[in-house]
Amino acid sequence: MGRQLDKLTPALIDFIKNQKLFFVATAMEEGSVNLSPKGLDSLRVLDENRVIWLNLTGSGNETSTHLMGKNRITIMFCAFDGDPIILRLYGSAQAYRSNTVFWKEHIDLFPKMAGSRQLVDVKIDLVQISCGMGVPIMEYKHQRQSLVDWAENQGEEGLKKYWSKKNTISLDGYPTDIAE
Repeated sequence: MGRQLDKLTPALIDFIKNQKLFFVATAMEEGSVNLSPKGLDSLRVLDENRVIWLNLTGSGNETSTHLMGKNRITIMFCAFDGDPIILRLYGSAQAYRSNTVFWKEHIDLFPKMAGSRQLVDVKIDLVQISCGMGVPIMEYKHQRQSLVDWAENQGEEGLKKYWSKKNTISLDGYPTDIAE
């Protein structure tokens, strides 16, 4: 049922572009594994071995912290309609903040969204496709706008205060780079 590839095919790139939800998993050598759902218009395929995603403000900053310690990452997509497909992208990644050249060169690939925190550049080492026959079929209604609305209401200074309060230490006590 499953197969492995060393790069994305055009059909898989189209599949990714049509997904409304994906999941990101990271972990350091020890400690908690982080698994987060991601939505909105926050992922771009740069080429057959590279994707980039816009990480928005959240209740923690685990992904960025994990990538500082151990830059491995898995991104998973699963079809909730159409053909039953689960697609995993395994690789390495680095998070870039708004004060970096990488951010300035790539942020225009995304719509402007309040709360934008990092761009995560993922280099894909392995693509795995498996059946999604156990994944339920679900009807898509729309993206929630609550996170972006909340971030807009915070304003730039409010977001910085929130980051300082909620995003500077990981669940496992590791410092993040958000305050730098």
